[in-house]
Amino acid sequence: MATGSRPSSHKRAREKAQAERNEEKKNRRLERRQRKANTAPRAIGEDPDLAGIHPGPQPRDPALLDLPADMSHDEKNTTKEVA
Repeated sequence: MATGSRPSSHKRAREKAQAERNEEKKNRRLERRQRKANTAPRAIGEDPDLAGIHPGPQPRDPALLDLPADMSHDEKNTTKEVA
């Protein structure tokens, strides 16, 4: 029977696939390093995600300024007058 050579051929195929994946990972790492090396360094000052945010209460949303302080936007839209 010719089934004796199957495991080694499967093993070789697995090893080849693993080597290809490792090569792709290596290339992605190199690209990432080059991209990081070529980008301008970030400013040390302020975090861009937090720019313009100050500690404490934030200003009210202009869309909500016409509502009374004790009623939210959702409550105003769901309130119905009973006739």
